Amino acid sequence: MEAYFLTWAGLLVRWAHIITGIAWIGSSFYFMWLDARLNRPPRDPESPDIEGDLWAVHGGGFYHAQKYQVAPQVLPEPLHWFKWEAYWTWITGFALLSIVYYKNPQAYLIDPEVLDLAPWQAVGISGVLILLGWLVYQLLCALPISRAVLALSGALAVLLLCWGASQVFSGRGAFIQVGIMLGSIMVANVFFVIIPSQKVLVEAKQRGNPPDAKLGVSAKLRSTHNNYLTLPVVLVMISPHYPLLYTHEWNWLLLFLLFLAGALVRHFFNERNRGRTSLLFPALALLLVLLMVYWLAPHNKGLQVEQNGVHGSESMAAVNAIVRRRCQPCHSRHTTHPSAPVAQGGVELDSASDIAKWAERIRARAVITRSMPLANLTHMTEAERTVLANWFAAGEPGLPE
Repeated sequence: MEAYFLTWAGLLVRWAHIITGIAWIGSSFYFMWLDARLNRPPRDPESPDIEGDLWAVHGGGFYHAQKYQVAPQVLPEPLHWFKWEAYWTWITGFALLSIVYYKNPQAYLIDPEVLDLAPWQAVGISGVLILLGWLVYQLLCALPISRAVLALSGALAVLLLCWGASQVFSGRGAFIQVGIMLGSIMVANVFFVIIPSQKVLVEAKQRGNPPDAKLGVSAKLRSTHNNYLTLPVVLVMISPHYPLLYTHEWNWLLLFLLFLAGALVRHFFNERNRGRTSLLFPALALLLVLLMVYWLAPHNKGLQVEQNGVHGSESMAAVNAIVRRRCQPCHSRHTTHPSAPVAQGGVELDSASDIAKWAERIRARAVITRSMPLANLTHMTEAERTVLANWFAAGEPGLPE
């Protein structure tokens, strides 16, 4: 029953995480667009505090937005803040991390072939790295360097993070670890820098003191950093569905290159919002993706076929036996593994017709990417993977063409 209720908890928390994440990312994208699109004419003598404004129409109504150089003469009521979208995205994300990864680190975080960790060690290292990531980022931001150098330093730090996580956790665990670290940096920017800066500005106006414009500049820089990190973090959120990435021996480099492609796409839109359209950035992103598509193409890798392997009816019998021992605990109408209260992914492998139906999925996961069984919890052997490879290569009856 515990696994059953954890499944429901995972579903509901994941749903909440997606909802709050959409709200946070949506506001980030909107305000970056708004700031770039503001009309900045010569200052109106009657409104010297206005930096720019923008007219828009949406949903049948007209809107007029204005941005002040620092703050208006009198603060209006109510003054809307944008913070809980970020906070709840992190809260639900960490809850989901705990329910899925920290609750069952043997399946999702640990790979003995990478580093043989005890469950408490994997969870502890993950938590320490989350904190360490924020501290390193803070140190970089405190250095007296230009924004360009800061961006390059940050990219190098992310590259090292991708590599380092892959040396500690399983491929899937490494991807999620990088994602939670980047997401934590983003929400920490809101909690420790952006919101406190805004509070100081508001308090200064309430006391009748001139607000410090530098605080707004600092908050804006951190908000811009968050904007560029959104697409990489979204990529990590969907990566568990694509084992061809995290099971690859160079998974850390693939992750970084996809991050780079996402940042290039985000930069294109940010520049386009400022009226500077250059197709160079999306072209470079597309080139990176195409190179990775070619790089990851199977080219028959993983099909270690033996000419003297098992064939004919014996082959089907051998495949059935392997599926029964290694796959059915999590993929059947009546699952037996404690981590799978129902057939995972809706894949049921109770009969030969079921195996034929899901043959390509079995081939992709058990033979090519070798991501199944998950964390090899049922201990599929190399000899068994070879039997499956031989069966597919022989084109046994019942296999889809």
